[in-house]
Amino acid sequence: MAAGGACALRGAQAWLQAVYSRADLLRILHLTPRQLASWERAGLIVAATSYCFPDLLKIKKVRDLCAMKVRPAVIRESLEAMQRQAAGMKNPLVDAAASTTNKHRVAFRHEGKLLEPIAGQFVMDFSPREKLVTRTPIPQADSTPQTNETAVWFARGIALEEDPATQTAAMAAYQKVLEFDPAHAAAHINLGTLYYNRQDFALAEKHYRAALDSDPRYALAYFDLGNVLDETGRVQQAIKTYKMAIQLAPTYADAHYNLALAYEKTREPRKALKHWQAYTKLDTTGPWSVHARNQIQRILQADGLKLVHSRKK
Repeated sequence: MAAGGACALRGAQAWLQAVYSRADLLRILHLTPRQLASWERAGLIVAATSYCFPDLLKIKKVRDLCAMKVRPAVIRESLEAMQRQAAGMKNPLVDAAASTTNKHRVAFRHEGKLLEPIAGQFVMDFSPREKLVTRTPIPQADSTPQTNETAVWFARGIALEEDPATQTAAMAAYQKVLEFDPAHAAAHINLGTLYYNRQDFALAEKHYRAALDSDPRYALAYFDLGNVLDETGRVQQAIKTYKMAIQLAPTYADAHYNLALAYEKTREPRKALKHWQAYTKLDTTGPWSVHARNQIQRILQADGLKLVHSRKK
């Protein structure tokens, strides 16, 4: 192995040994506590207070599959079946690329073939519309130098963005990822969010759109793009974009919340009402839920007053 490759692996080990808190996990993967707790109850994730980088990769795959409307029970059964089919594979979501063509089946790319483990059958892999939850490789000694570098820089970016003082370095790390893999959707999302937090909305939008070019079914990218459109006064476009996020992930609570806010801006309270109500079903506690319930009450009271007024006429 060349000296540069050896340095890359040493760097990878340092970043892969980083420890992330539960709050870090929720922020990095854009999850709600409710989502994480539900996956723990379903047996997809072991409840913990701290996580390593491979844990983040696994939970990201769970998130992506659930966003494609695959039920947690189906994911769990598929994982257990894959472990039986591929002896020695402890973590199929990280060790193999998960693939799904509908919400009732999860297949895994293993040894160059697509295997549906519950049926124990190989799947014909000819559909260009088949959705892959792309594997983010963990560097190994026998990996290609480019694969090592991409994974190292992505792990480095995640670690560096935790501290505001090192976020510029995080942005440089994600740019390195994109040099190796211009279609790396997660790097575009993370980089876009760093630009968004700096209120550089033009560059944030550029990277969110690039993420969608790489993965047109990435609900998080639609949500983030909607935030940029809303911030820059393009509220009608933001509404369409939030609706796309919800179409792909109907239980995306934050998308319902922001869509309701957007409808409030366009003075369409009855349309907002539907999404305030959806949000309160997905997030039953906390300050945002309280605000949503107050908005529901306000809209219903206003509608009631309008109804009484029209009857008097």
